[in-house]
Amino acid sequence: MPEKQPIGIFDSGYGGLTVFRSIADLLPGYDYVYLGDNARAPYGNRSFNTIHQYTWECVQMLFGMGCPLVILACNTSSAKALRTIQQRDLLNEEPWKRVLGVIRPTAEVIGNYSGTKEIGVLGTKGTVQSGSYLIEINNFFPGVKVYQQACPLWVPLVENGEYDKPGADYFVGKYLDQILAQSGKIDTLLLACTHYPLLADKIKAHLPAGIRVVSQGGIVAESLKDYLERHPEMEQRITRNAGRRFYTTSDDTTDFDQHASMFFGEPVNSEFIPLK
Repeated sequence: MPEKQPIGIFDSGYGGLTVFRSIADLLPGYDYVYLGDNARAPYGNRSFNTIHQYTWECVQMLFGMGCPLVILACNTSSAKALRTIQQRDLLNEEPWKRVLGVIRPTAEVIGNYSGTKEIGVLGTKGTVQSGSYLIEINNFFPGVKVYQQACPLWVPLVENGEYDKPGADYFVGKYLDQILAQSGKIDTLLLACTHYPLLADKIKAHLPAGIRVVSQGGIVAESLKDYLERHPEMEQRITRNAGRRFYTTSDDTTDFDQHASMFFGEPVNSEFIPLK
């Protein structure tokens, strides 16, 4: 058994750090390893096969670091890769390890946030095209109407540090106007991309009163806590030294650290891990 068995957290870039922040705040005692595949980001417009390939490669890297449990803190990977990883890859190669996503935990509770039972989902092109939220929310809340809007320019705005600048206002307003035009009864907007919480202030400023904006970090953290309580055989494998390590597939760790600190809310010191 490895000396350290941390919880692995994966994202195609920086966005998963907003989820990691919530997890670390709720469950601070465990060891964690974060991996961002910045060398190949963004994933949003890539094919199912490519996203599965990239995601599984990075999951295997985290397994190689001793992680028995990996969280895909990325909606695109959760939408396009998780099912194949769970139903095929793990069974064939890593039957004693687990990979969880962010879509199902969100779908399990999002219907409770809406009074009108009409919800808008804001995500990347890949997440929206997958239809994953439509399917999963319908499974748990068949009476809820779900509307979707792809926001392809929001991730570049965030990753280029423009999320709080005046220039972002136009593109925030553009996509919000498009989703609200689909129904006048939408009272809840789900930020179905882990980058989007950095735009939350501008999103809320643009919306009419009475519309709730929901981020995923706290939801995923609570779901992980519940999972560990229900699976003591997994919880007992994870080491508890409050350790946090950060890795990126980009060889520019200085740039990663600068951006990652913005997402994580505290200084980040990362290491470069090359792709095989």
